[in-house]
Amino acid sequence: MTYCVGMMLDRGLVMMSDTRTNSGVDNISTFRKMHHWSVPGERIITIMTAGNLATTQAVISQLEERNKAPEDRHNTLLEAPTMFQVAHIVGKQLRDTIARIDQHNGQEGSATFTATIILAGQIRGMEPRLFLIYPEGNFIEASFDSPFFQIGETKYGRPILLRGYDPGMSFEDAVKLMMVSFDSTIKANLSVGMPLDLLVVERDRFEPAHSRRIAADNAYFRAISAGWSEALKLAFESLPDYSFFHPKSD
Repeated sequence: MTYCVGMMLDRGLVMMSDTRTNSGVDNISTFRKMHHWSVPGERIITIMTAGNLATTQAVISQLEERNKAPEDRHNTLLEAPTMFQVAHIVGKQLRDTIARIDQHNGQEGSATFTATIILAGQIRGMEPRLFLIYPEGNFIEASFDSPFFQIGETKYGRPILLRGYDPGMSFEDAVKLMMVSFDSTIKANLSVGMPLDLLVVERDRFEPAHSRRIAADNAYFRAISAGWSEALKLAFESLPDYSFFHPKSD
């Protein structure tokens, strides 16, 4: 399992992913799940993956090969005219990869090799866009009503994002909010773990505004984790006490 979040702000895009993969509690590894490509002054594209590692690595490798092969230039991420077309290319590659693996392994294994993808980026002259791509190759786009996407182990960190998100927030506050979301998820589920990969994309700046790998010993992340735990305790203690002897209000 994994946990990835892509978020749209007025100022641009913020993405964060963990790096843990596991096949049981005694087989845990670290693999990068965030990948980005940029053409300075023209476009930046970011992909985050969740699901079967063989599937997601195959998709990323195929997309990399498309970018390197001159005869396929019209199909590359770096040549597509819109982010919608980029989403179509990535979705088709994901669908075709799953179908090829399923065919090789038999229908009984079809559910094992699924994957989902968050795609984010901007092409010059257009708005930043954020997509969630399903194993079938179809996709949805972030909107005012759904301004962020999660993939992987989403349930533990989602309430924090729902309560804290604001489209006008700063990049710094968005990163802090994501760290709280990831910290809560990591504490609740062993299949999500450090280090984390962070990428910030500022509107109309077609290269990373900020990119960092956050290790388990990162001082800021540890401060966020400890501070959030203490804040929750204080908030709980400040709530009205329950009593078995309160008179009925009805």
